[in-house]
Amino acid sequence: MQKVLSVFGTRPEAIKMMPLILAMDKHPGIDSKVCVTAQHRELLDQVLVPFGIVPDFDLNIMAVGQTLADITTKVLQGLAPVLDEFKPDILLVHGDTTTTFAASLAAFYAQVRVGHVEAGLRSYDKYRPYPEEINRKLTTAIADLYFAPTLQSRDNLLKENISGDLIHVTGNTAIDLIHYTIKEDYHFQTEALNYLDFTKRIILMTAHRRENWGVPMENICHAVKRVVCDHPDVIVVWPVHPGKAVLEPAHAILGNTERVLLTEPMGVFDMHNLMKRAHLILTDSGGLQEEAPSFNLPTIVLREVTERPEGLLAGTLVLAGVCADAIYNEATRLLTDEVVYAKMAAVPNPFGDGQASERIIEAMLPYGRQI
Repeated sequence: MQKVLSVFGTRPEAIKMMPLILAMDKHPGIDSKVCVTAQHRELLDQVLVPFGIVPDFDLNIMAVGQTLADITTKVLQGLAPVLDEFKPDILLVHGDTTTTFAASLAAFYAQVRVGHVEAGLRSYDKYRPYPEEINRKLTTAIADLYFAPTLQSRDNLLKENISGDLIHVTGNTAIDLIHYTIKEDYHFQTEALNYLDFTKRIILMTAHRRENWGVPMENICHAVKRVVCDHPDVIVVWPVHPGKAVLEPAHAILGNTERVLLTEPMGVFDMHNLMKRAHLILTDSGGLQEEAPSFNLPTIVLREVTERPEGLLAGTLVLAGVCADAIYNEATRLLTDEVVYAKMAAVPNPFGDGQASERIIEAMLPYGRQI
């Protein structure tokens, strides 16, 4: 039996690790355990509870006003006794959160192998996204196995002198999860969604990144307000991140706008089933960039750069930046030009085929604990 410890702390990590955890639970050769840091407590639980996942270890580090340094030190201190008790053969982390980097460092200190799920993404701008770009580069320096979602991600790792023998191109686990969540006759847990007029065009939007706090977030809100006012057949649904830097401008600028629905953060079942019924996505989220092509959804990226160039090259994403006029113009183009919209919507998903978890397990099994 190979002992595997999966460590994550945020909602996006949980979403992408969930299909892998479910697959490992069914595998006869794996003793799989889960450790959550609860870097984001409530948002994390939104994913764990519906899938019936009870963490084997819960560091429960979240505190009001926590800093990146707080998260890093708490994860390092909290994970050490977990590693000593379970003694995993390999520790799995995902992506680019502060939990990811700190857990990788804790595993290195304990001389436990690290497998990096969704390895190799790069924006090549240390502050966009912040702190994620540096988190994933530091994790690359520590990791022993690299599960790259795409060929581009693999190439990024090769350029950094990572041995090709340690890199496995698997696809993105986010796509795997869609098999578990979509239902034809779905009743939304976010009750207001059950009363949406789906004869109108639904724009699903999210915005939360630190790099967009302040003026960029205000620009995003003003652009969305213009789009809604100029297109009476459009409804915008925004599950608003609970952080003050997002919550305040969202409600101040859009709170009383007709046909804008601001909701609390929604669970992955609600999110995926809303995506299935939506017309367009505006987002600064990496996960939605990857999932949207599986729903034939053109996506406007609310960032200056993206570490997911595969979507830009394939034509399913368009990079709008955070200027209000640019966001408005891109949204208007996709709402008025049927040819452009149809071309983007028809692009096959460049990020995966729904089989990433199985590939990760197959690649991981030969590796043991000894460094």
